[in-house]
Amino acid sequence: MTNKKKVLIFVVSYNAENFIAEVLNRIPDEAWENDRYDLEVLIIDDESPDETYYRAVDYQRTHPNRAITVLRNPQNQGYGGNQKLGYHYALKHGFDVVVLLHGDGQYAPEYIPKMVLPILDDEADVVFGSRMIKKADALKGGMPLYKWLGNQILTFFQNRILKTNLAEFHSGYRAYRVESLAAIPFQFNSNYFDFDTDIIIQMLDTEQRIKEIPIPTYYGNEISRVNGLRYGFLILMTSFRSRLVPLGIFYDPKFDYVADGSQYTPKLGFPSSHQFAIDHVKEKSSVLDIGCGPGFMAELLSEKEVRLVSIDKFIHPKTVQFSAQTIEADIENYDFDDETGQVETILLLDIIEHLAQPEALLDKVRRRYAQDNANVIITTANIGFFVIRFGLLLGQFVTAQVGIKGRPSRAS
Repeated sequence: MTNKKKVLIFVVSYNAENFIAEVLNRIPDEAWENDRYDLEVLIIDDESPDETYYRAVDYQRTHPNRAITVLRNPQNQGYGGNQKLGYHYALKHGFDVVVLLHGDGQYAPEYIPKMVLPILDDEADVVFGSRMIKKADALKGGMPLYKWLGNQILTFFQNRILKTNLAEFHSGYRAYRVESLAAIPFQFNSNYFDFDTDIIIQMLDTEQRIKEIPIPTYYGNEISRVNGLRYGFLILMTSFRSRLVPLGIFYDPKFDYVADGSQYTPKLGFPSSHQFAIDHVKEKSSVLDIGCGPGFMAELLSEKEVRLVSIDKFIHPKTVQFSAQTIEADIENYDFDDETGQVETILLLDIIEHLAQPEALLDKVRRRYAQDNANVIITTANIGFFVIRFGLLLGQFVTAQVGIKGRPSRAS
């Protein structure tokens, strides 16, 4: 029986056909063959219009002795969305450490052993490969002056907002202890490039140990897909917003941390949306819970002996325990086919406010379940709270943890 750890190198790839094979070739033998960990490489191509996926598959076929998995998203998920899939893979397959590597060669694969070592030695939970520990070296490595200045300016303001002292917030070369990923709700993070800032804030908030190591800077023929102005605005706004959430002024599930990884608490024992839903579900009936969350509703509904079908992007073990059937799917892209069977009650609790197009989901539910004559119970945030009203005035739907009577404002 081996005590070796399991390390995953997660390669995010988009339009990297000219780089992907060389990036994989540069992973050092020291990473593949050592006494401390077994290595696997996961490549997820984010629906590239070029040959990235096929070049990665060719590399996999010509290196049968390497543990390499190649996947392709049928629909583009974005830089952040692609990371969510990779980290979920690491959690699901029992890895101890995951290293984020870009498929365009911008970050040096040769540094993988140095990225992993502080976590294996229990000196850190998160390791960032920083180009700004020696700032002049970044310019020597070809970083454009405007990016160099922008990186430092944004990092300066983020350090002030978050009360940190990081050399760089904007490196995409990172290693995470997988247990640390399990402690944060990264599934709620942005699908855009500001995902990296979201996850730094989450690691800081949950007191994970962060270590920065110097890495070389390389800028070649890769194409930057980051809109600098949009990116800068988003990361500053999310940094400010994260500091307001603990004050109860705003609510954002990605900055809501609880020990078991769930982001919602039941509102029971007083006139509330959850109590209303429970009271209106018939005993021994069939129920579809869309956006089921951490499973407390599944546990309560089991007391009514219902046949429960639970759907969410990530299924909590508690939900599996108390459901007759679970479906792990992106709710907005799920087609609601006959897989769920006939249902009598459909629950959409505290979910529609988080959807980009809630009307599209409701239309799919109507077309699929109208023939069942199902009852639909929908709950959403308490718009009587002044913060939410002010957000609506500005065209934003925001929620807070404290409502007008001190109760949770999400459908309180």
